[in-house]
Amino acid sequence: MEIHAKQVRPDSKNRADRARMLISCPDGPGIVAAVSHFLHQHGANIVQSDQYTMDPAGGMFFMRIEFDLPQLLINLPKLEADFAEVASRFQMEWTLSAVSRKKKLAIFVSKEDHCLVELLWQWQAGDLDADIALVVSNHLDMKDYVESFGIPYHHIPVTADTKKEAEQRQLDVIGNDVDVIILARYMQIISPMFIEHYRNRIINIHHSFLPAFVGGKPYAQAYNRGVKIIGATAHYVTEELDGGPIIEQDVQRVSHGDDVTELKRIGRTIERVVLARAVKWHVEDRVLVHENKTVVF
Repeated sequence: MEIHAKQVRPDSKNRADRARMLISCPDGPGIVAAVSHFLHQHGANIVQSDQYTMDPAGGMFFMRIEFDLPQLLINLPKLEADFAEVASRFQMEWTLSAVSRKKKLAIFVSKEDHCLVELLWQWQAGDLDADIALVVSNHLDMKDYVESFGIPYHHIPVTADTKKEAEQRQLDVIGNDVDVIILARYMQIISPMFIEHYRNRIINIHHSFLPAFVGGKPYAQAYNRGVKIIGATAHYVTEELDGGPIIEQDVQRVSHGDDVTELKRIGRTIERVVLARAVKWHVEDRVLVHENKTVVF
């Protein structure tokens, strides 16, 4: 389930005083009124609001709000403390964040560079509103390219015998400041221990239109099946291989004359675009996770 609302890009001139709130809760009357009234009481001005209900009678309700509040960073702690009463009344799961505090990304990559290059290009162009804190790889192939951007590159080899130690080293170099991890064609399975540290904060790009062709060599699987459409899927990583909540997907028509090499070539473009969209939506607080599905505003 993905719900996309038409967006108008918010005016960035008040960025220092702009905040975003994400809310998930059981649906019922008065939620929107209570949130709007709370923000009004605290001197905030709502500049954008999106909402979705799975079922007005007993379903889940989802909301994303952007608002401006003078001296936001000074007033944010009190706003969070005061909103706790509203959240408790409606059994809300919620987050509140300042737009000016960019999320910090760690990108994991193996040998294929197309998804990494797309993210770096969008970041350099200012289209990805985040800070890339570091790149982690089990190979050295991208080291010089990444460091040319002034981004730290950590080479941590991984084998079946050293996987546990390698993941601990990865956690050590990431530290406590990274908000989200991007698997940009990182060809290693992430352990449950690692996932637990970053629940719903690890985004993977899988080179097929899930749930078709889970696991390894999906282009070969697609070719052997004789598909006429191939795709790519960006999803949050869970313990189930390629089974986490889907953020974004796209497809491209292919021909019976396309071999596996051609499918891979076509697929690279889909992969990089789909992953970049998913990362952009995550860092802009547009994605809410409910069970194994997402609402994307």
